[in-house]
Amino acid sequence: MYKARKIGVGILEYAVMLFTIAVSVFPIIWVVMSAFKTNAQILSNPFELPTQINFDAFVYIFEKYNFVRYFGNSLLICIVSTAISLVIFAMGGYVIAKYNFPGKNVMFALFTITLLVPAQSKAQPIFSLVTDLNLYDNIWGVTLVYLSMGLAMSMFILKATFMAIPKSLDEAASLEGAGFFTTFWKINFPLAKSGLATAGILMFLNNWNEYFYASLLTSSDENRTLPLALQFFTESFSYDYTKLFAALTVVVLPGIILYVFAQEQVQASVAATGVKG
Repeated sequence: MYKARKIGVGILEYAVMLFTIAVSVFPIIWVVMSAFKTNAQILSNPFELPTQINFDAFVYIFEKYNFVRYFGNSLLICIVSTAISLVIFAMGGYVIAKYNFPGKNVMFALFTITLLVPAQSKAQPIFSLVTDLNLYDNIWGVTLVYLSMGLAMSMFILKATFMAIPKSLDEAASLEGAGFFTTFWKINFPLAKSGLATAGILMFLNNWNEYFYASLLTSSDENRTLPLALQFFTESFSYDYTKLFAALTVVVLPGIILYVFAQEQVQASVAATGVKG
């Protein structure tokens, strides 16, 4: 009886996992598949496999529109903002995890509370700051704003990651005469690669898909990011689904590729955070 119940629970778990995977993955596969079909094929049978691979939609959006510029803007903004934020947040997470000082818990609580603050509520002071710095309609103004995004989640992940690294390593380094930066850069930073990968991917994807501040802080076509371009394509290609799906594919694939290459580090970080959190 117990064995039969255990088998039944196992089958149910697999069924739920397969259903979740199907619901999550199918829309992405359908969009990518539809980008290689003609508009007539999509309208006649949307779930049919493409009869032939057709790259005309991709060629069209890159030749007819300034899609390379949009892609380059998003890539530059996300890489710069993620790299700088990751180093700064890693230092903060390291200090909170390894050092005791007055107000430490209050400071960490303030970081996590920012998760509850809607992005739109900060629009006015951020807009005023960017305008005063003469960075309105400039990709570096958007980059500056993106530096602070993902602060709370990144600090939570990185704090747990650095707490999992034994303090004995820091003590041994201190006995050898290593200072704060040496201990951080040469010992803790390399050992925290799983947490850094997770925080970096989350920040990159959040910045890659961010629409509100990109639309608020830019106005010209040359500074447009991919989410803004996608909104434009949605309006322009409202009945031309092939080109719309091609644009969606270009927007979605970088995040998927990034996760595929770093999935082992992400899974390791999630496991460590679950144990130590």
